[in-house]
Amino acid sequence: MRQLLQYFIFQQDGAPAYRACDTVSFLQQETPNFIPPTLWPPNSPDLNLVDYSVWSVLQERVYRSRIADTDELKTRLIDEWAQFDHSIVNAAISQWCRLLMHFDRA
Repeated sequence: MRQLLQYFIFQQDGAPAYRACDTVSFLQQETPNFIPPTLWPPNSPDLNLVDYSVWSVLQERVYRSRIADTDELKTRLIDEWAQFDHSIVNAAISQWCRLLMHFDRA
């Protein structure tokens, strides 16, 4: 985990399990750039451009018709991702990078 996280900052969403004292303590000790929950923004789409941009398109495709069970959901997610227009992902990442540069100058 340390090798991977030397290039990334580790941040989670606000799920209760992620904010548990034991989890936070472990991550503060084991990850070099962990952002603790006390510093997380309450809900910032600015930090989730890829998630908002990509998931909405993928979600629309996956849920075009009724899904019977979790196995079908998994299969459909895998199939749709394989056919997904990844230029949407690249555009979202580029937009996110531009936003970071803007905040860096501010």
